[in-house]
Parts: sequence; C-alpha cells; structure tokens
Amino acid sequence: MPYCFRELRVIKKGVYIFLMLFFFISSAFMLQAQDKQLADEYVRQQEQAKKAAIMRELDSGVYYMDNGDYKKADGIFRHVLATVKSVPSDLTYYFGKNSFHLTLYKQSIDWLNKYIQLKGTNGQFSQEAIQWKTLAEAEFLKEKSKQAEKVQEVLSMDYDIDCGPSGKVVCPACKGDHVIIHRGAFGNEYKTCPYCNDQGILTCEEYNLLIRGKLQAKNSNR
Repeated sequence: MPYCFRELRVIKKGVYIFLMLFFFISSAFMLQAQDKQLADEYVRQQEQAKKAAIMRELDSGVYYMDNGDYKKADGIFRHVLATVKSVPSDLTYYFGKNSFHLTLYKQSIDWLNKYIQLKGTNGQFSQEAIQWKTLAEAEFLKEKSKQAEKVQEVLSMDYDIDCGPSGKVVCPACKGDHVIIHRGAFGNEYKTCPYCNDQGILTCEEYNLLIRGKLQAKNSNR
C-alpha cells in the first residue's frame, strides 16, 4: 500500500478517535448539566412545598384566631416563627393582633409596629393594625402599674423580618425624610439620618439590624 494511503488512513483514524472523544466529553458535560438542572428543580420544588405547608399552617392559625381560640392560634404562630428563616409580613399583623387578645400588650405593640413600618398605610391590614396597636398601647399603659405576671414574650427583634419583594423599607428612624428633628428649648435641630440612604430607605438587612440596635451609622450628622 502506498505511503500516502497509509498516512491518510492514520489521519482518518485519528480524526475518528478525536470525534469520539469529543462526543463522549460533550455527552458527559450535557449529562452533568442536566443533573444540575434536575437537582436545582428538585430544591426549588421542595422550597415551594415547604412554603406552601407554612402558609397552610399560618392559615389554620388565622382560622383559630378568628374563632376565638387565641391560645391555639398562638401555638401555631409561634411554631411558624420557629420554622421560617424570614418572617412573612402578614404574620407580623396576625401575631400582633392575636397577642392583644392574650393580653400580651407589649408583644402586640411590637409586632403591629413592624407591620406598619413595612406596609405603611397601603398594606392589606394597615388600618386594622393601627387600630389594634392603639388599643394595645392604651391597655399597656394601664398594665404598667399592675406588675402582672406574664408568659415569656416573643419580640420581633429575635427574628429576621421579610420586607417583601422589593427588599426595601422606609427608615423608621427618620420616617423616610432622611432628616431627624430634635426639638429643643432654642428651636429645632436638624440632623441627617445616619442609617438610611438619601431617599430615606433601608435595605431589608439594614432594617433587621436597626430593630436589633446593631446597625452602624454610615454617614455623619450634618
């Protein structure tokens, strides 16, 4: 067989081997990518199923609260708080309202405040939250002089609050004005809010640090 034909056969064989290796490597990468997609989809479905289960449990707590079984509702709400990583904003309202019926007025004020801070006047339960908070504040003032024994209160500073899809909330320190006003005997003193941005907004992470008293000032007062 002429040399050129033998060389051509060697080249063809090399090309064939290269193509086969390329095919196997490509197939391996494709299978790996598919496995990752399947794994990601499984995790996503599991998270959705967990969230759906939590929402069903929350709905059951609302059912018991609406039917006057406040202790049962309290147990369910506390279990949801212990389960979730980030507290749904609606739960801050439900837990605050139910706490009022259990005469846990400080706890009620705390959680209703969180709902009002997150939703302002446009939330689904904003008006009700303001009304229940007003009632709780009145009862709390009466109670301060009684020194009544209470069960351990669950305060919102122990949890990360979900600020909603925007991930932002109006700064409660300056009410979104980016300016804090100190009223003194010689007139008002105006200082730049040391926590929020120029629009008076906090990120959700900053908000949760602020309610714990752990948010560091990021600008100097002027």
